[in-house]
Amino acid sequence: MAKTMRAGWAGLALLGAGLFGIQSGAAADSNTGPFSNGSVQEGATKTAVCSSCHGPNGNSTNPDWPRLAGQSAVYIAEQLQLFKAGVRNNPTMMPMASTLSDKDMNDVAVYYQAQTPQGLEADPSYWQAGETLYRRGDRARNIPACVACHGPGGRGNLDAGYPALRAQQAVYVVKQLNDYASGARYAGAKNPAQPSRNGAMMLTIAKRLTPEDIRNVASYVQGLR
Repeated sequence: MAKTMRAGWAGLALLGAGLFGIQSGAAADSNTGPFSNGSVQEGATKTAVCSSCHGPNGNSTNPDWPRLAGQSAVYIAEQLQLFKAGVRNNPTMMPMASTLSDKDMNDVAVYYQAQTPQGLEADPSYWQAGETLYRRGDRARNIPACVACHGPGGRGNLDAGYPALRAQQAVYVVKQLNDYASGARYAGAKNPAQPSRNGAMMLTIAKRLTPEDIRNVASYVQGLR
């Protein structure tokens, strides 16, 4: 990817972080950030109700619900806060998150981050095209490579708050990219123009993807470990 394109997306990330009130890199270390009081043991108890949708240890077998095992604690806590604030629109998660304290969110976040993701393999018909887009992007359409933010193994970037994608349900990834493109993912009244730390980038990128792009890259990340 050209340096100018990388710089452009980096600028969007910093802009999004500032508008959301989060400094880039802040609270990234689970030992020094807001997760310093997070407990994996307490999180194991508090996530018992979550397992009905997200599966044991965060490994959901239902394609409509994301796998949370191995997900960044920074990302999980942010999304729970967005659900609680009514900014991220989901009729199931909004009432669930509304009952959680900040400590509850920290415990849940560090618990899931400590789990090992397991799941399905990539669809052999689509993963190669998905790998190309994930690793190289498409300069002609101004689509950056997914690897720049989510990492070569789909583990995300803790410091920047980019989520892990490895082993994620392809069906779920397709829905989220479509929801980004349509604006449905963040439909709350509280600052919908910049709803999350890095949301502006995904709102922009998703609009440039074709249905085939979305299908292909979703299949590829499902097979990442």
